[in-house]
Amino acid sequence: MHTLAPDVALEREHLEIDGAIETFVEELAGGSLRSDALSAALETLRRHIYLEECMLFPPIREAGMVMPVFVMMREHGQLWRSMDALDALLAGDADVHALYNACGQLLAQLHQHNAKEESIVYPRIETDLPAQTRVEVTRFLDAGQMPDGWVCQHARQ
Repeated sequence: MHTLAPDVALEREHLEIDGAIETFVEELAGGSLRSDALSAALETLRRHIYLEECMLFPPIREAGMVMPVFVMMREHGQLWRSMDALDALLAGDADVHALYNACGQLLAQLHQHNAKEESIVYPRIETDLPAQTRVEVTRFLDAGQMPDGWVCQHARQ
């Protein structure tokens, strides 16, 4: 079980996801196409978005942070569409240049999104999430699974 506070654990997960995508890009530039590594990073990002939208955001929104949560969810939709585009590239004849550019776009989106989320939303976890929800977040970070077929709310808009 995580011993880190949920906000710290979530920030660490941001770094791990970004790092995995960056490593994929570095290896791609070196001539190695490890689609399994990128697919794993994208699956972790989807799971992370699920956790935020289903566990974190509802109580934070109810505590009054309506617009910041709306912005985060809208950006999740943009991230999701970028991940879908990467999945399509990986499923086809992977054009290295297109993969490189799509990963760069996703990383740029993540850097902007994560900076806002970490400075505006995550500090509210300790004050706005009930203790039981914080425990559930910690448990989910350890072993939780996103339901099959779940898609973030703004992915198709």
